[in-house]
Amino acid sequence: MGKDIKLALVYRDMWQSSGKYVPRVDQLLKVAQPIIDMGCFARVETNGGGFEQINLLFGENPNISVRKWTQPFNDAGIQTQMLERGLNGIRMHPVPADVRRLMFKVKKKQGTDISRSFDGLNNPQNLELSFKYAKEGGMIPQAALSLTYSPLHNVNYYIDLAEQYIALGAEEICIKDMAGIGRPASIGKIVAGIKASHPNILIQYHGHSTPGFSVASSLEAARNGADIIDVGMEPLSWGTGHADLLTIHEMLKDDGFSLPEINMKAYMKVRSLTQEFIDDFLGLYINKQNRFMNSLLIGPGLPGGMMGSLMADLEKNLKSLNKWLNKNGKENITQEELLIQLFDEVKLIWPQMGYPPLVTPFSQYVKNAALMNISQMTKGKERWSMLDENTWGMLMGKSGKLLGPIDPILKNMASEQGREYYTGKPQDLYPDELDLYKKKMEEKSWAFGQDDEELLEYAMHPPQYEAFKSGKAKENFLKDQEARRQKESASNTSKKAPMPKEIDVEINGEKYHVKISYPNDSTDSKNSYVSDDVLASKGSDNGIGSYIDSPLEGKFFLTKDSSQTAVKIGDKIEKGQTVAYVEAMKVINAITADKSGEIIEIFFQSGDEIEEDDHIFKVI
Repeated sequence: MGKDIKLALVYRDMWQSSGKYVPRVDQLLKVAQPIIDMGCFARVETNGGGFEQINLLFGENPNISVRKWTQPFNDAGIQTQMLERGLNGIRMHPVPADVRRLMFKVKKKQGTDISRSFDGLNNPQNLELSFKYAKEGGMIPQAALSLTYSPLHNVNYYIDLAEQYIALGAEEICIKDMAGIGRPASIGKIVAGIKASHPNILIQYHGHSTPGFSVASSLEAARNGADIIDVGMEPLSWGTGHADLLTIHEMLKDDGFSLPEINMKAYMKVRSLTQEFIDDFLGLYINKQNRFMNSLLIGPGLPGGMMGSLMADLEKNLKSLNKWLNKNGKENITQEELLIQLFDEVKLIWPQMGYPPLVTPFSQYVKNAALMNISQMTKGKERWSMLDENTWGMLMGKSGKLLGPIDPILKNMASEQGREYYTGKPQDLYPDELDLYKKKMEEKSWAFGQDDEELLEYAMHPPQYEAFKSGKAKENFLKDQEARRQKESASNTSKKAPMPKEIDVEINGEKYHVKISYPNDSTDSKNSYVSDDVLASKGSDNGIGSYIDSPLEGKFFLTKDSSQTAVKIGDKIEKGQTVAYVEAMKVINAITADKSGEIIEIFFQSGDEIEEDDHIFKVI
């Protein structure tokens, strides 16, 4: 008998590496028992990451979802694991310490056994509280080494990082190869190096298959002492997801490892149900490009877990860019051309930004900066002419120290804007907020929920939770779903044989040549965009005053957190003053006034979707 090795199914990550949404709770319950019946999994990743925010977005209570989804695995003795982002908890920006502490308590009560904690900068001081709070809550604290590939991120760096995590209280180590760009031999050396000092520490390998290394990396990790290998399943394995269960299982068996057999009848049931969920509505949010492996990603190193959102962002940016290009008499570009431009820009600016590991949220920051640079330079502006506040926070040390230095251009920009580098503990920048959200919930007569789980949800995801409670989230989701169905239907119709434009007909012996037009037919147009002169303005225009417009599309907010005071009609503002925010591509972008004056109209409410160049304020 060979060495025992175990497998973990990353069912949550399978979905979020492919698209935007995860299955509804009724669908998750439907697939839980067949996963158990497969008989080959020691662990299943059930929640964490963006799971709960996504539940809120389509109008589902995530606390009910997590409790019901983890219960069957708890009953079957299969460990459940979640992903959490250290300082950021289970959202994209930092979380107060009291909210982080409550999260671990709640998640354990809801049935989650293991907390896989990672810090986007591999900053040990940000994870120390995660390990402490996980233990307090009764969870197993697993520390993830966020793998990236650069001159600074080498084998010895990761072995030393694991030592620091273990000293701070981590009980397990995950080799988190989120982009799948870790070279197999190096991954083997990292595992062996950790095991040499800590032979009894459990090591779990998690590798995305995007550029094609993950099968070899799984084998090298196993041969050098890894205890558990994360796998995906068809129809969501490979591509930007994870290596497939069947491939990894057979490879390890052939190499002499001992692991449970797969109940293939149950496997086919899980496979069939997953496809059923895709056909139901989830496929509307899966970009087909994410189903392919792409070795071009070896260069930029962007992670598979963000490719679903990346392709959605790319689609929006492409539309916006082509609208501008068309308006200025320039040739449109394709999605493929924009993607290659993005990869090239990421490779260029990543070292300039200090080599942050390309993992959530910092992979988003680098990608967003690259996309914004491309957009601004296409429009004749300078590189770095628009950089969001989240990214500036990272560059200025508010998430911890970057491994590499930032470029002098960015240093000079920071100095010109009066930004100062922060050297303290990042957590200290975010004071406790639970009492604030308790008060808000009491004012709204909202229940705190079992084990304070609703309080946690509100404090962790304030705008999303409010939209969920009001029903607006569900309404917006259903509208978006219907729009996507119509778009898909229109696309399928356009693939049919073209309808005739001209025909010859005979009426009462007379022959006629007839030209035919169809409703909503735009095939004769140069492109699908409606010209600006026929678009209705979103703001009134009585000839008095001027406008402050949105620099990009996204979700509009007058403030970015509860500590800020929103501008209002009658306020005097100064040129350069931050007056509002747009949430786009998972980060908050400040809107600054390009003129001074008095606000006489505000055209949007917080939470509204806005387009690039929409009028936001009118000033005199």
